[in-house]
Amino acid sequence: MARVLPRLQTRIRLLVCLSLLFASGCSQQQGSDVINQFREGKPQEFLQTSVDRMATLSMHDNLESLYLLMSKLYLRNPQELKKSGFLDARTAEKQVREAIEMQQPLPTLGGKKDLAALSYAMSPEFLGDRVGAFIYAIGSMLVTAHGNRLEFYMTDAINPVFVSNAARNIEKATWILSQRQNKNGEPLLFSNEISEEGSNLSFAVEFGKIVARLDLLTQMLDERYRRIGLNYAQSLLFLNFLPVQ
Repeated sequence: MARVLPRLQTRIRLLVCLSLLFASGCSQQQGSDVINQFREGKPQEFLQTSVDRMATLSMHDNLESLYLLMSKLYLRNPQELKKSGFLDARTAEKQVREAIEMQQPLPTLGGKKDLAALSYAMSPEFLGDRVGAFIYAIGSMLVTAHGNRLEFYMTDAINPVFVSNAARNIEKATWILSQRQNKNGEPLLFSNEISEEGSNLSFAVEFGKIVARLDLLTQMLDERYRRIGLNYAQSLLFLNFLPVQ
C-alpha cells in the first residue's frame, strides 16, 4: 500500500495539470457559452443533480405526451366530450391537467386514482367521460410512481422499480386501449386505426415515447445507486474516512 499511494498521487497531479491546460485552452472559446447557460438556468437547478434534472424534464415531457394523446382522443371520440359536461375540448382538458398536476381527484372517478382509476375508466361499468378518466388515471399513476412529485432535487429519492413498473403498466394500458370493446363489439375508445383507407398509429407511437423515457430514467437511477455503492467500496479500498457533515 505504501508504494501504491505515491503512484496514485502522481497520477492525480498529472490529471489535474492536464485539466488545467484543457480548461485554459477552452476558456476563451466556451467562456461566453457557459455564462449564457448560467443566465438562462433557473436558481432551483443548482439544487438538482444531472439525474434529478433528467427526471424533471422526463416527467414534463411525459405529461405533455399524455395531454397530446388526450386531445387526439377527444377528436376521435367526440361522444366522450359530451359526457364531460364541457362545451369544448380545451376546457375539459384543462380540468384533467389541473387534477393531475395538483394531485386532486377527478369527480367522475369517485376519488379513485392511478391503477384503481385506470381499471375503472376502462371497464364497461364506467359511464362518464372515458377520455378524461383514462388520461387522468395514467397521469396520476406516473406521479405516484415518482414519489408524488413533478420536480426533483438532491434531497428526493425516486424508486427505479416503481418507475419501471409504471412503464410496464402503460404498455398494458396501450393494449387495453386497442383491444377492449363494449357490448356492441366497438372499441371503448377509438385510437389507432389500420384499414384500407389508411393507417393511424400515432397513439402507439406517443405511448412508446413515454415508455422509452421511463425505461431510460430507470437505467439512470439504477446507475446512480450503483455508483453510490462503488464509491463506498472505493473509500474502503483506499482507507478513506467518510464525511459526517
